[in-house]
Amino acid sequence: QVQLVESGGGSVPAGGSRRLSCAASGDTDSINCMGWFRQAPGMEREGVAIIYTGGGRTFYTNYVKGRFTSSEDNAKNTVFLQMNNLKPKDTAMYYCAATLYATGIPPAENMDYWGKGTLVTISS
Repeated sequence: QVQLVESGGGSVPAGGSRRLSCAASGDTDSINCMGWFRQAPGMEREGVAIIYTGGGRTFYTNYVKGRFTSSEDNAKNTVFLQMNNLKPKDTAMYYCAATLYATGIPPAENMDYWGKGTLVTISS
C-alpha cells in the first residue's frame, strides 16, 4: 500500500503562484507514476500533470502548459506542482495520485492510490 498526503492548498489571487506538495510513504517501490488531478464543483476529475518518477518525464494537460511545472524529490518520495499565473478556472480540489504502470496522462480510474486532496481557490 502507498499513502499520499498533499499540502500547499489555499486561496490565491488571480495571477499569483502556489506550490503543492505530495509526500508518498509505504510501498513506494510499487509506483513509478505520480500525478496531480483536480476536480471543480460539478465537473469530472481531470488529470493536470503527471511525472514518471526516477526519469522525471512529465506530461501536462493543455490548459496548464507553460504555467504549471511538476518536479520530484526522489530522496523524500515527494512530488511538487508549481502553479504560476493562476486563473479562476484553476479553482478546484487538487488530488495527488499514483500508480505503477501508465502512459501519458492516464485516466483517473487507472490510478491506484489517492490522497485526500487540497483545495486551491483562485480569486479574481
